[in-house]
Amino acid sequence: MSSVETTAPTAEDGSADRAGRTARQPQKTPRTQKAARRTGPGSGARLEQFISAMIAMGQTGQVFGEHGIGKTSTFHSYVPEAHPGTEVILVPAANLTPDDLLVNAPVRDEHSGELVLTQLIMRQLTPGIPFVLLIDDSLQAGETIQSQLMQIACNWTLGEHDLRKLGCVGVFLADNESLAETSARRSDLAVLDRMVTLRVTANDTAWRRKLAERYEDWDLTEVFRLWAGLSPRLRSLLSPRTLQHVLDCARAGFPLSWALPLVGGQRLRLRDTKSDGKPGPDRTAEILDGIAAAIGCPNPATIADPVRAILRTAVRENWSVLLQGPPGCGKTEITKAVVREETGRDPVYFSLPVTNVEDLCVPIPTPDGTLDTLLSRSLMGPESKVIVWDEYNRPKDKATFAKLMEITQEWSLAGRPIPGLCAQIALQNPPYHLGRKLLVSSNNVAQASRFTVSYEVSPQDIPANQWLIDTYGEVAETALEWWKSDIDDEGREWITKRTLERLIKLHLAGQPLETGLIYLGDGEYAPVPLSQLEARLSESLGQKVIGLKELARDVAEWEARLAAACESSSEGTNDTDLVHQVFANAEVSQLKRHAEVVARLLRHMPPKLRAAHLVGQTPERQRFWIGALSRMAELSATP
Repeated sequence: MSSVETTAPTAEDGSADRAGRTARQPQKTPRTQKAARRTGPGSGARLEQFISAMIAMGQTGQVFGEHGIGKTSTFHSYVPEAHPGTEVILVPAANLTPDDLLVNAPVRDEHSGELVLTQLIMRQLTPGIPFVLLIDDSLQAGETIQSQLMQIACNWTLGEHDLRKLGCVGVFLADNESLAETSARRSDLAVLDRMVTLRVTANDTAWRRKLAERYEDWDLTEVFRLWAGLSPRLRSLLSPRTLQHVLDCARAGFPLSWALPLVGGQRLRLRDTKSDGKPGPDRTAEILDGIAAAIGCPNPATIADPVRAILRTAVRENWSVLLQGPPGCGKTEITKAVVREETGRDPVYFSLPVTNVEDLCVPIPTPDGTLDTLLSRSLMGPESKVIVWDEYNRPKDKATFAKLMEITQEWSLAGRPIPGLCAQIALQNPPYHLGRKLLVSSNNVAQASRFTVSYEVSPQDIPANQWLIDTYGEVAETALEWWKSDIDDEGREWITKRTLERLIKLHLAGQPLETGLIYLGDGEYAPVPLSQLEARLSESLGQKVIGLKELARDVAEWEARLAAACESSSEGTNDTDLVHQVFANAEVSQLKRHAEVVARLLRHMPPKLRAAHLVGQTPERQRFWIGALSRMAELSATP
């Protein structure tokens, strides 16, 4: 084994880190105490009593319960409060490798001076103070890890190390019992006979109290009452974790449905199962509207510029978010751009097809005789950082989804917090696109519900058009006019902005455009005719193509035509519709370039068409149209 120079953290360092974690815990105030009294029944007493009893008995506790009901958070909040001076050491088992917990390493014997093999134990298990060891998601660990964990659970030992001597006062295993969410079940009676097992529901954990403290300015009584009135099936779908995400979305002014996870690429719907096993009526809108009404917040159908709004909020609020969209729509580029705007630096980028957790961290021996976790260079440093997980559902192996659960939920790797991490953004493609199955992996609801927001991106959500214009100028404007006006919706799905950029590059290079289309095999390309694009680019189209440039070139003529249209009908004529469509298709940069022309023509447009340019637009576009309408009023007032 090659030697590694490391510096062991001092006791002061460890104390500071623990103090930092303690400082981040919600502080008890009169308002939070009042909030705690509003939580109603099910304040978590049953699990809390079980924790204290197992600690007092010195017995291993096994806790089973559905995903997202607050098992782990109850340990983190209750143990330090009920047992002062005791720390919770969380070991997320799903992403452990055998060498993370224990490894044999050559160490020079202080007496003989000879190198001898010594078992080194992970540093988290030597905190120097009393601790409760919580092994999370142990059933998702590999077989070798399962054996190591069972030694801990049965004997409170790991290799030659006695955890009691290291300060351990309690050992607990927490798992989801459903086979849909785990990879195994314990069946060895010799192991099962060593543990006390408690099956819990959401009524046995402290999630209500934690939510009341988190949103102390809201009275959540009606929210809790609404949730308690749902059927067991609906309460399972709308788990406390997902309910927290719903409230986070409400606070951010987002549609509450964005908090519902994407399971297998599809938005989770809140619907019961009928007695015959068929799905019952969809109650998603009813339930989410009820939650919004209970806290006095709107539940909008959508918002302007949703992708950038989600990304900016994720960075500012320390969220994990998932963006799912078709290939080539610009998800990755807009994510990188917004992260640079918000943090002043590039995101920490990982592409899942060539990454797994073992590439991000490795265990190493340290001079103090423990086993530490060495994080990737890109994850180190105190500066604020955002991780982008690209191609999230195309992992290197099928177990990577489970292994990433710790990172997305606990923001740590092998129990070691990632310093300065302020957001995580996962990007993925849907399972199907244009009727074709994509080579992506599926997930389960426990994995999917780790994200505060899960958003289905459409190409219209991403301002790739402006980037193309900024990069390629008038050629891009011409190509975009073709994309918006000359092909149908299916054609626009085939011609992603990535494909459109290829077509522009091929035109500039003097190459045939067809080679830039997606190739389907056997001489077949994407079924989109390119003749009109070629004609536009060569300016040989028989009929005159009308765009913003053409309107500006003959503005006096178009003013007269629009004025005549107003005289003939209050709704306008075909000329009115054409100008309106040109305005709607133009990018903001094009509108600004011809702002005076736009204002002159607006004078002759029907009022309802003028107003249409303000509805559901991005703030930048709305600002332009407000200015254009103001300029229109000035022109109208001028004799």
